[in-house]
Amino acid sequence: MKIDERGRGKYRPLKRYDSEKVKQLLLEKITEEEESIKNIPDAQTTPELEYKMDKINVVSLFTGCGGLDLGVELAGLAAVIGERRALEAFSKKDSFNALREESIFHTVYSNDLFKEANESYRLNFLPTFQHETDIKKIKNFPKADLVIGGFPCPGFSSAGPRLIDDERNFLYIHFIRCLIQANPVAFIAENVKGMLTLGNGEVLNQIIQDFSSAGYRVNYKLVNSRDYGVPQLRERVFIVGIRNDINYEFEFPETTHGEDKKPYITLKEAIGDLEKNPGPWYKGGFSPIYLSRNRKKQWSDQSYTIQASGRQAPLHPSGPPMTKVDRDKWKLPGEQSLHRRLSVKEIARIQTFPDWFRFSGGNNNDSQNNGHLNKQYQQIGNAVPVLLAKAIALPLASAAKKRIDSLKKNGSVDRSNF
Repeated sequence: MKIDERGRGKYRPLKRYDSEKVKQLLLEKITEEEESIKNIPDAQTTPELEYKMDKINVVSLFTGCGGLDLGVELAGLAAVIGERRALEAFSKKDSFNALREESIFHTVYSNDLFKEANESYRLNFLPTFQHETDIKKIKNFPKADLVIGGFPCPGFSSAGPRLIDDERNFLYIHFIRCLIQANPVAFIAENVKGMLTLGNGEVLNQIIQDFSSAGYRVNYKLVNSRDYGVPQLRERVFIVGIRNDINYEFEFPETTHGEDKKPYITLKEAIGDLEKNPGPWYKGGFSPIYLSRNRKKQWSDQSYTIQASGRQAPLHPSGPPMTKVDRDKWKLPGEQSLHRRLSVKEIARIQTFPDWFRFSGGNNNDSQNNGHLNKQYQQIGNAVPVLLAKAIALPLASAAKKRIDSLKKNGSVDRSNF
């Protein structure tokens, strides 16, 4: 639905609709999408899945290699056996695998188009049903207690349509379509910081309106991963929704690191032991765009944001620091051999993946091949840092554990009363 007047290169806010009008528009659009899916020859349905009555059954969208999923699973384990014990087990694959089924969260379904990311997911997670297909071709999403996913940042037009009328936002719509079909108790969505200011904040306002119209009380917050024990400056928006009929108010967790708290985790602490044996890294020259800003942090700092590209990976802290020579122009002092990009293993550590986590690079067996490596950089850079995901999900995990224990005490886990 468009506003009456178009702006000339300047965004004009949308007129405010009441909640019922927003809900009507949203449901009409989703119905339209579902009707169109019926006509897609290779549209897919979801088979019967294995649910666990004493667990929170999770549906994961835009899953990637599973950073958000792993953090949620870890939070669910911490809620059951304690955070210290869960983190100790997490560092070693065998010890974690021996305990991970105790997590209060049980993932039944994941969806992503990225072939290598799906391969990585299979290498590292308990068996679950994977839909390696375009989310726009999925006819029906499975039931769930919790839906998680980092949907792509919505497109936006200064001409002023609602988000659901913008063709670039089909993926965002399908996240909401999943909520309506799956009817979860809660959802966790993650997105980039830019969402907050896109369209002078109107994009976020519309997203919150639409999630609310799907039947949820919605909270959002901009967080920095380093405030939760991640050795990286990475700001992301988390949106958490609780279904309207659930008597629980979600509150984002307090930060654990920073002033008057635990010290920030430094690069030296995170990857210092890998300096002599870092594993393969993306090799090649540095373009003028790459050298337009500082790319190297010191050992005592946190990393720059890990991006989904080997070519754009930050520099390793070793060697002389970069020097600024002009506006948007930096140089690497000395021989180029003194400077290298962070390796795959190093950026995985910075994203707080455990060392045992394996990343598929496709069928190419040459682990030093840039194309092979870049697929790994993409997966890791697109992921939510595992310990950040754990921190955000832990309040939900603790509340769910308490509720399920209460139901068990009364004789059975009645899902209708969850």
